[in-house]
Amino acid sequence: MPIRPRSRNGGGPRYNSWVTFPPGPRMPSVFQAALVTASPYGWMRARWRRYGDVFSSRFPFFGRVVYVADPEEVGRVFMGDPVSFHAGEANAIALGDALGDHSLLTLDEDRHLSQRKLLLPPFHGQSVRRYVEVMAEATEREVASWPLGRPFALRPRMQAITHEVILRAVFGVREAERMDRFRERIPRLAETTSMFNWLPFMQREIGGLTPAARFHRALDAVDELIYAEIRDRRASADFEEHDDVLSLLLRARHEDGSSMTDSELRDELLTLLTAGHETTATGLSWAFERLLRTPRVLGRLAASLDDDEYLEAVVKETLRVRPVVVDVARRLTRETQVAGYRLPAGTLVLPAIAVIHARPDLYPSPEEFRPERFLDGRAESYAWIPFGGGVRRCIGASFAQVEMKVVLREVLRRVRLRAASRGPERPRVKHVTVVPSRGARVVLEERLAPRAAEPSQVVSAAPG
Repeated sequence: MPIRPRSRNGGGPRYNSWVTFPPGPRMPSVFQAALVTASPYGWMRARWRRYGDVFSSRFPFFGRVVYVADPEEVGRVFMGDPVSFHAGEANAIALGDALGDHSLLTLDEDRHLSQRKLLLPPFHGQSVRRYVEVMAEATEREVASWPLGRPFALRPRMQAITHEVILRAVFGVREAERMDRFRERIPRLAETTSMFNWLPFMQREIGGLTPAARFHRALDAVDELIYAEIRDRRASADFEEHDDVLSLLLRARHEDGSSMTDSELRDELLTLLTAGHETTATGLSWAFERLLRTPRVLGRLAASLDDDEYLEAVVKETLRVRPVVVDVARRLTRETQVAGYRLPAGTLVLPAIAVIHARPDLYPSPEEFRPERFLDGRAESYAWIPFGGGVRRCIGASFAQVEMKVVLREVLRRVRLRAASRGPERPRVKHVTVVPSRGARVVLEERLAPRAAEPSQVVSAAPG
């Protein structure tokens, strides 16, 4: 029903005219936030079953937000006027303090398109193939260190692999000492971030003991390493001969002929380092968690590791049934019609990934882990959106999917694993991602004699 206009300060919507909001729960915003944290997939899907394809919720700091769970309407959001639908402004609410003003994730409109053009070449589908050997080598070294016969959490092991891969791809880092410095400092930055840090009263630096103070110390330590890499590479006489992302960006030019500043480079490199390894490690953790509890799928995959089509289907099904993020956001810059509702400027509109991926009309028996559904044909437009869509689709989508395929193949070629517990692991929120509650605990039962790669075992790069 219509809401009478009223003014509002802060980050929420600005009510300047008669507007309409979709239905949603009336419970206090803090309680709704707690439910999302406790059950990120279940909460959203329960709201969809009760209120339909478009519904609203209230959260502290974010105000009243609107979820869209219909593929056609999601497509309209993704393809909407980028002047009205600001993804960068929405991302900056949670990520801006860390990623800065020049990150691809926090920019909008022309500045976003300009930066995207500079970053796209090294992450284009065909360019990703040159990193396959790096991914395989990092996996082989990590698997060799796993303990035999006792439970351990797989997610930190996946983080170690994806961390090494992204460091070598982004910086070309190979020296053990430099790699160790990044390995020490980047996880520390992730550990100091929390969804509660976004609340204003958590951002005060009182005596250096608050979450904000710890976060800024960790961020300063990572920045020190990144700026040192930029400085050293600029001074290098042969950086034009290197093919890592930093060297490519140093050679890149904006449309006006200018090169990227140190601040621009820092923001983009930190974006790639954090978003480029944490999300892929989480996706891999969920892949093993689901595979080890679905013997039929695990058996088929392990018996045909040279079948790239089935391996890709396993990756897609993992990201469908356990999406790493439950939604993506656009912030309205002006009053806009969305899915039949007139929403005020400042409203966050969120395509509901976790709901769309679980719609039984799109995916029969949606809770079943069944990769074969992706062998029958491509998912219809905006029915599979783990990387978002439109001009804001994740620039590292191809890289992430290739890395997941390589790591899955190399692990299953070398070891036989089982789940450490019979029951599935609950999804839980960690900053902006959804991770297995116990870290995807497994037991290594047997080391296998590595099989040589078949000639047909070429990892194809997903489009993107």
